[in-house]
Amino acid sequence: MSAPGRRIDVCNGDADGLCAVVQWRQIDPAPAELVTGLKRDIELLRRVHARPGDDILVCDLSMQRNLPELLRLLDEGARVRYFDHHAAGEVPRHPGLRAHLDFSPSTCSSLLVDRFLGGRRRAWALVGAYGDNLSDVADALARGDGIDAHRRAQLRRLGEAVNYNAYGEDERDVLIPPAELYRVMVRHQDPLHMLQREHVIGRIDALRTADLDQALSLGPWREHARARIWRLPDAAWSRRVGGSLANLLAGQCPALAHAVLRDTAAGPLVASVRAPLRAPRGTHELCRRFGGAGRAGAGGIDALAPGDLAAFVEALEAGDWG
Repeated sequence: MSAPGRRIDVCNGDADGLCAVVQWRQIDPAPAELVTGLKRDIELLRRVHARPGDDILVCDLSMQRNLPELLRLLDEGARVRYFDHHAAGEVPRHPGLRAHLDFSPSTCSSLLVDRFLGGRRRAWALVGAYGDNLSDVADALARGDGIDAHRRAQLRRLGEAVNYNAYGEDERDVLIPPAELYRVMVRHQDPLHMLQREHVIGRIDALRTADLDQALSLGPWREHARARIWRLPDAAWSRRVGGSLANLLAGQCPALAHAVLRDTAAGPLVASVRAPLRAPRGTHELCRRFGGAGRAGAGGIDALAPGDLAAFVEALEAGDWG
């Protein structure tokens, strides 16, 4: 008799990825192996080796970046359910794949899971959306559920803290590895109870505030009528803060595009890029030109060659964000 199939959950370690899996496992609390990592750990399916009959849940990972490994897992006999909102390229047709993809700039993976589950863990979906910088979308959904302004602010605080904790060069940069943070999150049916009972969120929040203050004290590296760019040195605090800073700046000036660049010891720069919140489109295409990826409103570049910096700046400032 063959062994029963395993359950394997694979997700980005940011707020959107973790909250997507939290919703799923609270509704279907079966034992499952979790495979996750930091924000820029995208190609996570390479860590998974499947047997026939395994059920694999994938949340908030670019299918385009994981396509060869996805095809391998399907060939190995796994069943894969895939929730994502990043650019996917050509989606394979396979009887073992159930793809739930939506590339609208007004959604994220947590909201896709929420849609599939009929809103049964709506509060956790809101945490994921707030963390993914979809505050207007999350606010509208929360108000529709009768969630008052104070509770919305608390859910946003939690989402931004969880999201912040995903940024770093490796797990030595962050306060708690995303896999450990997930195990704390999934214990709480109500995320507001987590805020009340788990001190780790306060510690993450304090670190986030200190890092943002340090970044903002530097001021912009370049300002343009259509875009602003920050450039940070290579340090543990700057490796953590890039995405949170980009989201904060985008909220402050929603008519502008933003990029946060970070120098590295190896030479290439790391970039977090945000389209204007008033026209959240085109980021994936811009980042892809320079070896990066993303979605309509947000993206990143892991290794921007110094020789390409001038071309990147020109492209950001001339971007068609309509």
